[in-house]
Amino acid sequence: MSALQEALERVDRAKRARARTEDIKIVAASKYANADQIAKLYSQEQLAFGENKTQDFELKLTALKTLAIEWHFIGALQTNKINKLIALRPALIHSIDSLKTAQAFNDRLLRANQTQRALLQINAAKEPTKSGVLPEKAIDIYNEIVSTCLALKLEGVMTIGAHTDDQKTIQNSFEITRKIYDQISNAKTISMGMSGDFELAIACGANMLRLGSILFKR
Repeated sequence: MSALQEALERVDRAKRARARTEDIKIVAASKYANADQIAKLYSQEQLAFGENKTQDFELKLTALKTLAIEWHFIGALQTNKINKLIALRPALIHSIDSLKTAQAFNDRLLRANQTQRALLQINAAKEPTKSGVLPEKAIDIYNEIVSTCLALKLEGVMTIGAHTDDQKTIQNSFEITRKIYDQISNAKTISMGMSGDFELAIACGANMLRLGSILFKR
């Protein structure tokens, strides 16, 4: 059984445990994968891949340009890389981490006469090492981006689970994000859960997962 098949079976079991029937999208986090590894996983019908760095994204997109990959950008955003990222046209950016970042993106998108689907990143665990808006400000910031940044098409939220081995703390960060998601009108995507905690994320309502190490086993 392939690593992808194993992951899909675990996703299915987690869904059944919560009586969930809707699709849960897997984005293969390919930060540490090379083009050959990505192409192999693509051949197994994994179509969505997420990159963390603009430079790596550009290199892999070029190397794999003959494949109809759905590229996502899931890493931290740098203002000086916005133009390059816009030019690469990812299907979805997961990591709009502030109103300021959203405004900078919106300005560049307007100049390029483009729009961009995106998610608002929430620092649900309030960890200083992580990017994202604080939970108590998330809804107001989300609504302000929607009303003022018309080229940036927010469609939901993203979070990274709390950096700890304590399952209750991780679960709490996912539940906080789910509560915010539920209060946003027209939101359709809640991206949370990585290789070490995706089953817990599914239990808390995730409908998009970012899986890396379990798909690209070395």
